[in-house]
Amino acid sequence: MKLKSLSGAVLALSLSIASGGAFAQATPNAKMPATFDNPVVSGFASDPSVCRSGDDYYLVTSTFEYLPGLPVYHSKDLVHWRLIANALSRPGQLTFAGRKSSQSIFAPTIRCEPGRFYIVTTDVGGIGNFYLTATDPAGEWSDPVRLPESVFGMDPSFFFDDDGTVYYTRHGGGRNGGVYQARVDLKAGKLLEEPKLIWSGMGGIWPEGPHLYKRNGWYYVMIAEGGTSYDHRITMARSRSPWGPFEPHPNNPVLTHRNLPDSPFQALGHADLVMTPKGDWWATLLAIRPQQAGGGRHHHIGRETLLSPVRWREDGWPEFGQNGTLAQPQPTTGLPAWVPWPAAPVRETFAADKRLPLHWTFLRSYADGLWSLKARPGHLRLTGARIGLDEIGTPSFIGRRQERLNQRIATQLDFKPASGGDVAGLALRMNESHHALLQVTGGDERRVECVQQLGGKAKVLASAAAPAAPLQLQVLADPRSYSLAWRTGDKWQVLCSIPTHELSTETSTGFTGVYMGLYARSATERPATADFGWVEFEALGP
Repeated sequence: MKLKSLSGAVLALSLSIASGGAFAQATPNAKMPATFDNPVVSGFASDPSVCRSGDDYYLVTSTFEYLPGLPVYHSKDLVHWRLIANALSRPGQLTFAGRKSSQSIFAPTIRCEPGRFYIVTTDVGGIGNFYLTATDPAGEWSDPVRLPESVFGMDPSFFFDDDGTVYYTRHGGGRNGGVYQARVDLKAGKLLEEPKLIWSGMGGIWPEGPHLYKRNGWYYVMIAEGGTSYDHRITMARSRSPWGPFEPHPNNPVLTHRNLPDSPFQALGHADLVMTPKGDWWATLLAIRPQQAGGGRHHHIGRETLLSPVRWREDGWPEFGQNGTLAQPQPTTGLPAWVPWPAAPVRETFAADKRLPLHWTFLRSYADGLWSLKARPGHLRLTGARIGLDEIGTPSFIGRRQERLNQRIATQLDFKPASGGDVAGLALRMNESHHALLQVTGGDERRVECVQQLGGKAKVLASAAAPAAPLQLQVLADPRSYSLAWRTGDKWQVLCSIPTHELSTETSTGFTGVYMGLYARSATERPATADFGWVEFEALGP
């Protein structure tokens, strides 16, 4: 696979991020340890795709119903990643109104070409397959360019061949489908023929997430099969022609843990390949970290991004990980460098003259009119909507991915209810039917409550009297439970505890992970306002 680079000017790290500050500088020439731990992007970061431009690596993941969407991450060493942009970042690009959870943006592919970056992906239930372009991955990305087809296809990928031909490769045919391909004219924004079937995979259901590569005269196609759960696996085939016929890898699946139930990583799949400047190969892929609970295995923070070494054998076939599995930890041999980014501060404050940091997202739209950094300088204000998290719409909710199994989020809330039924506080969201709230409610008789939505039914788990004054709210997460607490002084008062498996994918279904965020809701036409003075977001472990 021929990889090209952009000029140093395009890749300069002096650009400003959306929070209004400059990029923090990396730590160059840091001593490389012998091993690294997976995941390299923890928390919901599914369907990772990677490309290289010079000495810089860029990664994009799925975001489904959340906006801003299609987060773009940057790394110098393939292990340490930082968020530098969202390719879907403004109204007018897309809206997801009326979409259920886990719909909209499916598996994207990012590709680096001289002078231009490309992301191609699927808007399920919307405009279908489309691509975005940018001259700078940290800058503004274009409006979507649709690639309409007569039949539904998803998980598109681009491959730029040596002769200038660009191939568009995608899944088609549904549960028992295969890999379809066509040539694409990116200047005209159209396919040059109807996609045709080039490989059906190895018989696993949902042969999806295809990517095409070229090495030493061979074209390789790589897919994920077996569905996105515990039977997930990665398979490959090759041909002398990009159109096939494709010969399967003799050791398919090339990477899977479907027969390793005791491994901490399960559901390995959706891989993409990248080569370092020195010729070493690596793969990004997704996996889950399930916990034993409720009589089975459950994962609740989503499908995460892992990194696997790839070695090319003398017969021209690749070998992934350690004989087709991934150990923990992984050796750093073959990594390009060791360049960690500075740790983000635990406490995040808000300012009227700065933009909202990149990690905050909304549901289905950008929630215009429901939030402000200027209404009360030094605070993030939410204006309560009439709809809540149990409805398919855009509630007054702003959240970020739960990034660790062991995580803390806390905030200071000054809440002015307009009626006794108004609420505001912290939310743990998986989807409409499964979420939890640590909220302040009430008029003259103020209360703090734990409310859980489980299977579409809401239940107040605990309640306590609270003063009509600013207070602090906190959620402590460990692999098995969430502890919800509040305080007005120095001591936290635990109000309730919720098992993590009740917010898991196995319990609730879907493709995302838990989001932790701020929330408000108005019970009447008179909107309530909730002012959040700061948010603390802290990793307490893996």
